[in-house]
Amino acid sequence: MPVAAVRAQTRQKDLCDADGIRAIQMDSEEMHVKSYRKVLYFNTPTRRAYINITPQVQQCIDESGIKDGLVLVNAMNITASVFVNDDEPGLHHDFEVWLEKLAPEKPYSQYEHNGFEDNADAHLKRQIMGREVVAAITNGKLDFGTWEQIFYGEFDGKREKRVLVKIIGE
Repeated sequence: MPVAAVRAQTRQKDLCDADGIRAIQMDSEEMHVKSYRKVLYFNTPTRRAYINITPQVQQCIDESGIKDGLVLVNAMNITASVFVNDDEPGLHHDFEVWLEKLAPEKPYSQYEHNGFEDNADAHLKRQIMGREVVAAITNGKLDFGTWEQIFYGEFDGKREKRVLVKIIGE
C-alpha cells in the first residue's frame, strides 16, 4: 500500500494587507496518507439490475486499514452506474419504471447511436443515475445516514464489467 507524505494545516494566522484583502497563513506538519485500490467485477445475468455493493465497499475499507478518509466508488463502464440510495425493492422497481419512461430500451430505431449496438438507452440511463459515489470514512466505517447504501446499477448487462474502489486517508 503506497504511502504519500502531505502537508496538514495545523496553525493559522489571519493576515490583512494594505488593500484590505484577508488571507489566512497556515503553518504545517507532515502526516502520512494511505492509498488503496481494488477492482470489483460484475456480470449480471439480466440486461438491467441493481446490486447493493455496500458490503464489498466496507470490506475494501477494512482491508485498507484506513480509519478516516474518503472512498471513491465508480463504474468503469459507460452503461453502468454507482449511486447511493435505500435498499428497498419497491424503490428499485420505481427506478426501473421511471428510467424506462425517460429512456425506453425499444424501439431500438429511435436512437441514432443504435446501429452496430442496441444500447443507447443504457448510456442515457447511466447519465441520469450517475457515474460514481464519494463517501466519507469515519472510524473505519462508511459515514452514512440511516438508510443509505451503495448500489451498482447495470443497464446493459450479460457481460463482465468493473467497478473501481479507491480509498485515501489515514
